[in-house]
Amino acid sequence: MTPRSPLTIGFFLTADFVLLDLSGALEPFYLANVIDGERYRLRVLSNAGGLIRSCEGVLLDSEPATLEGLNTLFVIGGQRAALYDIPAEQVAVVREASGQVRRVASVCVGAFILAAAGLLDGRRATTHWRYAADLQARYPRVRVDGDRIFIRDGAVWTSAGISAGIDLALALIEEDLGREVTASVARHLVVSHRRAGGQLQYSSSLQLDPDSDRIRRVLSFVRDHLDQPLTVEKLAEIANLSVRQFGRAFTRATGSTPAKVVERLRVEAAKPRVEEGRESLDAIARSVGFADADRMRHGFRRVLGQTPRALRRDASASVTVDTEG
Repeated sequence: MTPRSPLTIGFFLTADFVLLDLSGALEPFYLANVIDGERYRLRVLSNAGGLIRSCEGVLLDSEPATLEGLNTLFVIGGQRAALYDIPAEQVAVVREASGQVRRVASVCVGAFILAAAGLLDGRRATTHWRYAADLQARYPRVRVDGDRIFIRDGAVWTSAGISAGIDLALALIEEDLGREVTASVARHLVVSHRRAGGQLQYSSSLQLDPDSDRIRRVLSFVRDHLDQPLTVEKLAEIANLSVRQFGRAFTRATGSTPAKVVERLRVEAAKPRVEEGRESLDAIARSVGFADADRMRHGFRRVLGQTPRALRRDASASVTVDTEG
């Protein structure tokens, strides 16, 4: 049998990189080697090589960023990437990589470096939700979706911050080595195998706390009346604004449209009941304001990246495993 050649994965660091952004992306590939033999060769890179300091103050050794033999380049950016202009030497490495490697990926604000190099022009991309609006403003040719955990657009992958790098790495391993190896890696990491890329980065119920009293009043009304029709006209009336004024104020305060937020809150209200499995999907759908189970299914796919039936099946399987364990 011809021996398998390991794929070389390069992790490109910039000053003040986040240590967990690197380790979260790197560790799954290391575990794939432990589980399935030497499948990956891992390299930590920076422009000049040598010691590079993380934002936490940890010094890490690195190699000069040569791209020869790389299969995949992971760009791990520091907060400076979101706040300042990207240094030309970093842009040059990423731009050169786009023509040499099979795929390019970023974790968190590494997306800013990909964007500066032109790799995200015309593509869908994500980053940490905190920086999504800044990414869109600085690089208007990028189609930013700051809700997603990770996004693949062709050979370019982007992910949100910190733990989302694990999800992205698992997706790449699944593409390379298949589902069985990836599931084993996920079990070793004690994480889900695996969160869908389309899943939200955070809970809308927890994070929606705008400064505007008007918008807080609207959100409180929405949470208390999910089973009722929640038209933009009705919500504008609650806010005591015209429809146009309300739409602008709501988007400015929450970073999303009223329709998207209402859908998310309905999905989040329905999710635990779907997982519990005691009620029909139609009954749950109607009780949280979806017209029927089919419309709830579309909402679940947009918000969570999976259907209510798949979520219920997974929850049932999890209960079975826990009981048997």
